[in-house]
Amino acid sequence: MAAITTVITGATSGIGKVTALELAKKGHAIYMLVRNTAKGEQVKQEIVTATGNKNIYVVECDMADLQSVRDAAAELNGKLFAVNILINNAGSAFLEKEFTKDGFEMTFAVNHLGHFLLTESLMPLLKKGQARIINVSSEAHRSAQPNFDDLKWETTPYKALKAYGVSKLYNIYFTKSLAEKYKQDGIVSYALHPGVVNTNIWDGVKGFAKLAVGLLKLFMITPEKGAETTIYLATELRLESKSGLYFKKCKVDKPAPIAEDVAARQRLWEISEKLTGSKNKADV
Repeated sequence: MAAITTVITGATSGIGKVTALELAKKGHAIYMLVRNTAKGEQVKQEIVTATGNKNIYVVECDMADLQSVRDAAAELNGKLFAVNILINNAGSAFLEKEFTKDGFEMTFAVNHLGHFLLTESLMPLLKKGQARIINVSSEAHRSAQPNFDDLKWETTPYKALKAYGVSKLYNIYFTKSLAEKYKQDGIVSYALHPGVVNTNIWDGVKGFAKLAVGLLKLFMITPEKGAETTIYLATELRLESKSGLYFKKCKVDKPAPIAEDVAARQRLWEISEKLTGSKNKADV
């Protein structure tokens, strides 16, 4: 029986690393999409040593760089017959407003746009694998409102947590749209909240916020605990009827009412297609 082929972003640390390790233990062939290939190779060796699974591969992919995402997708499309699981896990929060080389605000680019392009670019493989697409969102979406008319935060004061929350809302919109658009292809998608996890996403925080985060870390869960819902969604049988839904602690949870806005998610899809230049023939 062929190994389950799993592609995961952000697998060199935190819950992504734990997820890759645990799925490798279950015999999955793991393709880790990483920005830092040296670190990726180190993690690969750690996983191979810990599990005995040699089907662990490193692919260079910077989610903030759309050309890097295209190159990674092209590499996978050239190597693989199918992808069974895609875990869009990489995410970050940026204390100051930053922009990518493509001119996009960094939080939006890394947490949503890069993953949108990756997923659409891998769609031929995902269809062949009748894949599960798992998007790591956050409860931070509950305080968010779409900012379609101000994606660069030019008229609205930029705040790191606000930008992060909006990007996590977009993860849920993306999940619901995928479930709807590709249902006939046997593809399912899920969004999840991993919990407030003690990972390096908090490393850039400074000043009073750093003190506050230091105190909060006393109550944050471990990456091992944070990865549980992702692993559940990647391995649990008979979840097809729950496609498009939001999970917390391995159970379906009701997202904020704003996350159910069909017009908003349709607009996000159209904007994302335009900004990435990706439009699958199936969508025309």
